Amino acid sequence: MARELTRFIYVTYIASTPEKVFEAITRPEIARRYWGHENVSDWTPGSRWQHVRVNDSRTVELVGEVRESTPPSHLVITWAAASQADNPDSYSRVTFEITPYEDMVKLTVTHDELEAGSSMAAGISQGWPIVLSSLKSLLETGRPLDVFAKPKAA
Repeated sequence: MARELTRFIYVTYIASTPEKVFEAITRPEIARRYWGHENVSDWTPGSRWQHVRVNDSRTVELVGEVRESTPPSHLVITWAAASQADNPDSYSRVTFEITPYEDMVKLTVTHDELEAGSSMAAGISQGWPIVLSSLKSLLETGRPLDVFAKPKAA
């Protein structure tokens, strides 16, 4: 029986350059500031990448492979929980498209090949908006958001 797949698309506009947005995604020392994780790879197609938690344990939470990399406009990676790395069906795909718009960029993140109803699909639909808002805030103001913040109690 075929798995039912879904996708999540997020678009934001950032007062920055394509180069700075691409670097923010791919350079560990920048990603750690707005994401609380480092994206670690050499970013060449076929290379592995790891999403490493910035804490004392340095837990690898996500893994995947770089499928396409055309700096500073295009990056495609596969994505799976590190605990499910041995299961080919657990991988989804993330595409970053960075398009210049006069004095800003349009960043489109498409996370697809997700199993519909999975915990990964639920998690990324909550995670991508705050992570990408934090990226935008960092690049525009120099201050990231707290991506681990929880809603205030009523």
